[in-house]
Amino acid sequence: MRPVRATVRIRGVVQGVNFRYFTRRTALEHHLTGWVRNLPDGDVEAVFEGRESDVRKVIEWCHDGPSGARVEDILIDWEDYRGEFGDFEVRR
Repeated sequence: MRPVRATVRIRGVVQGVNFRYFTRRTALEHHLTGWVRNLPDGDVEAVFEGRESDVRKVIEWCHDGPSGARVEDILIDWEDYRGEFGDFEVRR
């Protein structure tokens, strides 16, 4: 399956529940690269790169998130794979 890139914005109660750290763990379990960060408006944004099937699995996980999260909406922007990341990091 071809590699892809997805920029994802997760809305709801997603800050203060370790969403970024669980997202990193889940992304690494699926061999993805990219980053995740909190946004000033309370959303979480992430960029995932890797095999399309793995990116879709992590996005599916994002619909629920960790215990304590209440995801209300997810916006996904599919893009061409760039291969610009060597790891998956939590950004501040």
